[in-house]
Amino acid sequence: MFDHCLYFNSAALARLVEREWTTAYAEFGLTPPQGFVLRVVLATPGCLSSQVAEILGIARPTATRLIDSLCEKQLVERRQAREDGRQWTVHATPAGLALDRPINNASAKIARILRAKIGPELFESAVTSMHGVRKALV
Repeated sequence: MFDHCLYFNSAALARLVEREWTTAYAEFGLTPPQGFVLRVVLATPGCLSSQVAEILGIARPTATRLIDSLCEKQLVERRQAREDGRQWTVHATPAGLALDRPINNASAKIARILRAKIGPELFESAVTSMHGVRKALV
């Protein structure tokens, strides 16, 4: 009935993939959105919340709430920017830094599992296509 509906198929796929990532990040006490924000902060120390939002394609208030939740878990902290005292940069704490390799390994493992389930060609094609659709709609 909805085989050619972008909304239905993307939402259904998102729910299936969300389950996989929820399982992967549960061992760290994180939701998938928190895990991806932490990965951004680990990869770009000193980033701004607006940069996190841009990288992940989410609204800035959403990024701020996710950063707040990671601050509560003591995995990241905000520091006043040296260049502009009105801005706050985000940095991983020692506890957050300790998750760098484990969370990236868990992410790589889930990607390998999904790639194996879907098939490497379809996996790569789907990710590339979805990225292109997302960029076209922004």
